[in-house]
Amino acid sequence: MVMIEADPHLSLQRSAALPWVDMRRANRSSACYQTHSHDEFSFGVIDSGHARYLNHGRQHRIGPGMTVWIDPGVAHACNPALGAWSYRMLFVEAGWMGRLQEELPGLPRQDYTPFAAPHGDDPRAWAQFNALYTSLSEPGAALAAESQLIAYLAAHGFARLDAAPPMRPADPALRQAHARIMDQLAEPLSLGELAAVAGLSRYQLIRGFKHAYGQTPHAYQLDQRINRAKRLLKRGERIADVAQQLGFADQSHFQRHFKQRLATTPWHYQQCLRRA
Repeated sequence: MVMIEADPHLSLQRSAALPWVDMRRANRSSACYQTHSHDEFSFGVIDSGHARYLNHGRQHRIGPGMTVWIDPGVAHACNPALGAWSYRMLFVEAGWMGRLQEELPGLPRQDYTPFAAPHGDDPRAWAQFNALYTSLSEPGAALAAESQLIAYLAAHGFARLDAAPPMRPADPALRQAHARIMDQLAEPLSLGELAAVAGLSRYQLIRGFKHAYGQTPHAYQLDQRINRAKRLLKRGERIADVAQQLGFADQSHFQRHFKQRLATTPWHYQQCLRRA
């Protein structure tokens, strides 16, 4: 396990027990995040302080003892409402989660089942998260940690399926624009080009895309570049090479956007989470 704390208020680490789980802890942090998304399923607890929390286009106020649940690909932001706050988050690879969901009884068979709600205040969930977080930090605790993770998700993550936000498939025209962004992630695509691919006006594209994906096309492209950068950094690729591969003007440009979304630098992220 590697844990480097360049920022005294933030720690990042790969779970010592389960390598497909990343862990983040903020202690009295005042760092703010731009709206962004993750490839992973992410969830965690607030230990102190209050925050403004955006998820599925809705604003929430969250505080101590509460749990937040964030589906992969969902645009969200979570920033301190006043002063500093402390929290812990887990990021679970979507592939592992998908295989688990196939085993859980009562879940609909689809690409994945979203979390039941964007947040909750069940004190049992907070207490069980504490035990889970501890197990994930312990080398050689794979059996206990995975068992706890599955039990926790089954009990709290998907317990109220009727409360899950409706999954609205994007219009086929918008999916065309989305596919072009993902196929040419590093390219300097123009709004006119994407609108032409979708057969929409530029205004229709911006409005529809934000409704479907939670961000404008440009913000979404930047966000997906950062998500891909995370995978490349974990593999040990040089930061300058990652910036160039993903179409950033230079390393400084890459670092600025990375830090806006993750509140840490690419170097710090790589040193903490690089795969052995």
